[in-house]
Amino acid sequence: MATLILPGEWIKNWEKSGKHEFVQLCKDLTEKTDHGSEVRDIQAALYELCWQVVQGNLKLDLATCVLGEMMELRDDMPSILADVFSILDLETSALEEKVKREHYTSLVGACLFFVPEVILKERLDPETLESLGLIKQAHQFNQKIVKIKTKLFYKQQKFNLLREENEGYAKLITELGQDLSGSITSHLVLESIKSLIGCFNLDPNRVLDIILEVYESRSDQDEFFLSLIKSYMCEPLTLCHILGFKFKFYQEPNEETPKSLYHIAAALLHHNLIELEDLYVHLMPVDATIVEEHKRDITEAKQIARKLVMVVLPSEKSEDKDKEKEKEEEKNDKPPDNQKLGLLEALLRIGDWHHAQSIMDQMPSFYATSHKAIALALCQLVHLTVDPLYRRSGLPKGAKGRVIHPLRNKRAPRPAENFEDLRRDTFSMMCYLGPHLSHDAILFAKIVRLGKGFMKEYQSENRPDAREKMETLLSCFLCIADQVLLPSLSLMECNACMSEEVWGLFKLFPYQHRYRLYGQWKNETYTSHPLLVKVKATTVERAKYIMKRLTKENVKQSGRQIGKLSHSNPTILFDYMLSQIQWYDNLIVPVVDSLKYLTSLNYDVLAYCIIEALANPEKEKMKHDDTTISSWLQSLASLCGAVFRKYPIELAGLLQYVTNQLKAGKSFDLLILKEVVQKMAGIEITDEMTSEQLEAMTGGEQLKAEGGYFGQIRNTKKSSQRLKDALLDHELALPLCLLMAQQRNGVVFLESGEKHLKLVGHLYDQCHDTLVQFGGFLASNLSTEDYIKRVPSIDILCNKFHTPHDAAFFLSRPMYAHQILSKYDELKKAEKGNRQQQKVHKYVAACETVMTPVHEAVMSLHPARVWDDIRPQFYATFWSLTMYDLAVPHSAYDREVNKLKVQIKAIEDNSEIPMNKKKKEKERCTALQEKLQEEEKKQLEHVQRVLHRLKLEKDNWLLASMQEKQSFQEFKVTKESTKNETITKFLQLCLFPRCIFSSIDAVYCARFVELVHQQKTPNFCTLLCYDRVFSAIIYTVASCTENESHRYGRFLCCMLETVTRWHSDRAIYEKECVNYPGFLTIFRATGFDGGNKADQLDYENFRHVVHKWHYMLTKASVHCLETGDYTHIRNILIVLTKILPCYPKVLNLGQALECRVHKICLEEKDKRPDLYALAMGYSGRLKSHKAHMVPENEFHHKEQPARSATPASLQNGPGSTGKPVSGTSKTDEGTSEDVDRGKDKAQGTTKPVNKANSAAAKVTTSNGNGALNSTKAVKERDDKEKSGKEKKEKKEKTAGSTPETKAESRREKLRDERPGKEERPAREGKEKTPKADREKVKAEEKSSKDDKAKAGNGEPAEPSRERDATKESKSKEKGERSAVTATIKSPIPRSESAESERDHKRRKLDSHSSPSHSSSVKDNSNEPKDSTSKHHANYNSVSRSKSRERETEKKESDASTQGRSKEKKEEKERKERKRDHLINEREPSLESKRRKDENGTNSSKNSKSESPSCDSPLSTEKEKTKRSKSSSKEKTDSVKPERTSSGGKKESRHDKEKSEKKEKRDSSGKEEKKHHKSSDKHR
Repeated sequence: MATLILPGEWIKNWEKSGKHEFVQLCKDLTEKTDHGSEVRDIQAALYELCWQVVQGNLKLDLATCVLGEMMELRDDMPSILADVFSILDLETSALEEKVKREHYTSLVGACLFFVPEVILKERLDPETLESLGLIKQAHQFNQKIVKIKTKLFYKQQKFNLLREENEGYAKLITELGQDLSGSITSHLVLESIKSLIGCFNLDPNRVLDIILEVYESRSDQDEFFLSLIKSYMCEPLTLCHILGFKFKFYQEPNEETPKSLYHIAAALLHHNLIELEDLYVHLMPVDATIVEEHKRDITEAKQIARKLVMVVLPSEKSEDKDKEKEKEEEKNDKPPDNQKLGLLEALLRIGDWHHAQSIMDQMPSFYATSHKAIALALCQLVHLTVDPLYRRSGLPKGAKGRVIHPLRNKRAPRPAENFEDLRRDTFSMMCYLGPHLSHDAILFAKIVRLGKGFMKEYQSENRPDAREKMETLLSCFLCIADQVLLPSLSLMECNACMSEEVWGLFKLFPYQHRYRLYGQWKNETYTSHPLLVKVKATTVERAKYIMKRLTKENVKQSGRQIGKLSHSNPTILFDYMLSQIQWYDNLIVPVVDSLKYLTSLNYDVLAYCIIEALANPEKEKMKHDDTTISSWLQSLASLCGAVFRKYPIELAGLLQYVTNQLKAGKSFDLLILKEVVQKMAGIEITDEMTSEQLEAMTGGEQLKAEGGYFGQIRNTKKSSQRLKDALLDHELALPLCLLMAQQRNGVVFLESGEKHLKLVGHLYDQCHDTLVQFGGFLASNLSTEDYIKRVPSIDILCNKFHTPHDAAFFLSRPMYAHQILSKYDELKKAEKGNRQQQKVHKYVAACETVMTPVHEAVMSLHPARVWDDIRPQFYATFWSLTMYDLAVPHSAYDREVNKLKVQIKAIEDNSEIPMNKKKKEKERCTALQEKLQEEEKKQLEHVQRVLHRLKLEKDNWLLASMQEKQSFQEFKVTKESTKNETITKFLQLCLFPRCIFSSIDAVYCARFVELVHQQKTPNFCTLLCYDRVFSAIIYTVASCTENESHRYGRFLCCMLETVTRWHSDRAIYEKECVNYPGFLTIFRATGFDGGNKADQLDYENFRHVVHKWHYMLTKASVHCLETGDYTHIRNILIVLTKILPCYPKVLNLGQALECRVHKICLEEKDKRPDLYALAMGYSGRLKSHKAHMVPENEFHHKEQPARSATPASLQNGPGSTGKPVSGTSKTDEGTSEDVDRGKDKAQGTTKPVNKANSAAAKVTTSNGNGALNSTKAVKERDDKEKSGKEKKEKKEKTAGSTPETKAESRREKLRDERPGKEERPAREGKEKTPKADREKVKAEEKSSKDDKAKAGNGEPAEPSRERDATKESKSKEKGERSAVTATIKSPIPRSESAESERDHKRRKLDSHSSPSHSSSVKDNSNEPKDSTSKHHANYNSVSRSKSRERETEKKESDASTQGRSKEKKEEKERKERKRDHLINEREPSLESKRRKDENGTNSSKNSKSESPSCDSPLSTEKEKTKRSKSSSKEKTDSVKPERTSSGGKKESRHDKEKSEKKEKRDSSGKEEKKHHKSSDKHR
């Protein structure tokens, strides 16, 4: 009641202004013309005034005065006030406050003089009347009321029910049925009706009923009858009762309510003659029944869907059919009529949207519009509202459109003139319509076209004030698309045109909006309505039917069926198809081929469905073994590549998904990007390339396309363009590259977690391969401007984005090439000169211009000390060039051109091909041939320019700052250290990172090393570089992933190819290596481009070096195979398979490998199948390669090894002793210098026999760090002094009458002087001992310790004559092979047991050196820790004493000339040695026994540590057996002297014969004398 509240100010200032305001308000309310509403408002005002009195806020007399004045405003005012009093009576009687009740009673009493008592007695409670004094007793009054009501309502009056005359009703019907076209008005007819009622005593309600009946039959005369009823009717409720009675009549079963009744009810509602709430209660069925029916429909739909999914047996099917028949019969018995829906349809037909909306709100969602008649009526209403706007903004050009007649109803919704008007009614109508817009395809198209018109305005609108409205309208259109368009499309029967219309609108939305709509459509829409539930089930059933029958043979027919099904319900169809593809990957090809009948919208939906399937959180992306990626992900990735290549699908969503996954640190989905780029751009990344493919990949783009890939990659121009556009439009090119580059390490350090090592390696490879593939795509497809604009400089990439250096240069490399070429073209245009020389100079100038900023930028990538060894220019040159720049693959070009020629000939010979097709094919092949030839010519010119540029640059690549060196000695030390550090930095920062980046980079690295050698680059030691590469493969192999192992193997293969070529022919070696600075073994103060012939490594010694490298590779391979570790075994097998063309070449090395690989095959057969497969594959290929292997003596000139109790596995060489190859301390520094000394020996110099050993002491550690700590220096000095004293004592015991002893005494004097000379350098921290002196000491140590070892092993001393002959052969052999044989070669056995105590101490001291990339590793087998690395410690000291070494060499050369003059005396001495040998055979030396006691423990330990038999590739089977037996006997102290002695005899005799033969050819007598001296000493 209290809808009107009086302001508090009125009450406070009542007398001043409040009274006047209240009176004025009441007057305004009485002047209202609205029917019924003014009475309610006056009641509310009076109620407020009276309530203020009851509350005590207003005085009684003031209120009474005002109420008295109010009585004059209306005639029925006393009745209105009485109604207010009745309400207050009820309210105050319920209050506990008696004061308010008293106020109320006083108020009513004061108003009695202008409110009649009769009215109050009707309305007020009897108890209130009693308190007012209007009645005496309330109880009596109640009794009286009961009596009156009984008399009125329940007592039958004597009355004639047929008093009305039928004539009156007949005249009434005639009056209402007359022709109304003339001047007849409702007013005239109403007067006639009144006369008839009075004349014939007609019942007014029955008259009203007849009026409605006539109106029902003449529903076209709305205006006349509505005005008549409005004039005739006195109370709306009466009309509602009569209408309700009419509706109730038709609520019987099998009755149908006439549409005319719905029409007049709708018209009366529309004109407010009745209220909807009053009429609604008379309509059937009730709302609860409607809700139950809706729920029942949903349940039935779900049951139907469930049955379609379930497998039903035949017996169950028949039962279900019977039940369905029964239900259909029951449905026929149900009352078919729903009066509420009939009324709703009528309201929509006349355009009464307000009342229709109210009825639909009472029902479940889309229940009303699920009835086709209502949906069509609502569609018609929408047609009317959008027609003007559609003709202005949505109608296509040239279309006229159907004429729509507007409603004659002025109260219908107004048509929309602009997009803003759509918000008024149209959008709400569409939302009520929902999926049932499918009933009107024309309206569907209109709404879609309006959306397109709006999007054009939206995209062109830039005003901020209008932009906000546009955003609101955009959200409205998106809602319409979600709730109306897509669900309606699902219910349409295969309408491809509508699908294309929708795509015309959707393609204007960003993909984020589209995918949101598809997600709603797929996951929520189909559960909102029973019809959609059934449609979904039917679609799934049909999809199953098609997919079961889909094969490669019936792709066309199945594709058409898929197309028809996808036009309406693509999300459901694709969801099922993708689930099948995830299980059965053989469906991918037929499915992709069958998708050619889809619409554009369907392709877009397919992209969304694929992304949703990829992002499914319920699916694991790893298999259960956690070592490989799940097959469903691989299948989806393959499907992505094939679908996105073949069909025009937008890629932005998929690319953004991969980017987001990378941002989240997840790299599994890179598989998708890899497949997409491979299929769309034709760029394959595989390490299984053949050599021909790899060669083709070093050429131009055309050659790559023709010969570089496995598959046919034609027709990728359009697809690659689409991929490029998607990346550029959405700015994803650089972010993807950077994220992939960063994710490589993220896979290992962040993402790995609990993952299996195998899976981590696979993910790393996938990430790396995708980066290489993607970067290659960008480089070949982006224009120069696009690429340069997007890729930042190298220092920003590395320092700001933290991109690894190899990846950063990989991304920047194409940019440098583009910039150089553009600058070159610019210079050519500026100065027109055709001479080749001018072009080359311009190219060099262009390179300098572009690369100078790069040289400055790379300085920040590494610490400053790095650039002391290599120049930034060299570093940048290495990283910026590619194989395309270094060589032209002529054979690859010729091969492809010949293929095309063969194709042309085959086309000409084929008579079945039509002539026009023949012509086209021939033209295509000819054009391709010309392109290839032009490309080859272009690349040739480019390579020539690059090589000329490198020739100019090479002198500044590796030179240290020579000008700062003040003295010759300083220069020598710096030169040697720089040489070693340069190679270390080159390997560490350039070669190793790039050789495992890609297969082409692996080839590039090998070719670059060869190129640097061929260019005669100063300060670059080729020998050292190759030695470091082949000597240090264990750590590299162990740290590689599977794909990196393929690349590393390819790199080693290319390096070995070069070495093998040099090894194969002396002429090639002398042409390509002799007089090259890379093969210098001694670096002199002057001349960097060559040197003396004595400084170069000769051919035969190079063959020894190559054998040493092969041996070291064998040792490393055997070590990896014996570790038992999965990664070691897998990687070394991959590497061995790759280098098989070049290794093994030596028979015994191949046998050693074959033995180990066979063992792997046996062990891994049932444990690790992948290793077993690798091992079996390599084993088979190795056996087939065995025919190409040669014995060791054919591979290099091998002399018979001297006797030794040590097994072959412990022989001298970098791979010797228990450590693997990389554990050797013979590094490249020693290699070049020792080779030089060997050369000098071969030419007849009189250097000591064991100079090789002293040269080995010059070698630094394999990481290039030759620094000697103080502990090592002091220890070595003490050891040398001690050994010098021992040798001096031995010398005194030895006879010295012969000339040989005189020569030896001169050498002993030099050795005596050494301890005193060593004290000063030791105190200064530098060791300046001449190299020759130290080598002499080692020579004698070795000769004496050989005897000690024999004595320790229980062997009797050999006769001096025979021993000396053996020493002669050793000296000649070592003179020919030089120090290289001491540091590099493996075949010459060296007795480990013969090492002195000093060597043992130094071994302990040096065993703690820290490993680096190529440093030593500890073998897991039971081999002792060899301390050949002890020689590293002497590197710095020896390198600083080269000037002293030269003086000693001069003295030695003098001694050699004296030795030549005494050749005649040698035969005499041999006879004496034979005699001594017989004496020594009979009398074992007591001194040998004493030495055995001193050194027995150490020698037994060393002799025990031999590797397995297959690991000794340098000895025969017989020797192996003997050595293994001798070592085992020595261990158990059960030695048989007789057998050992006889074995020694045989060996010594053989050595003697060989040495005598060589003695005649040898001019070096000094070595022989030294052996004589040592043998005399031992005697």
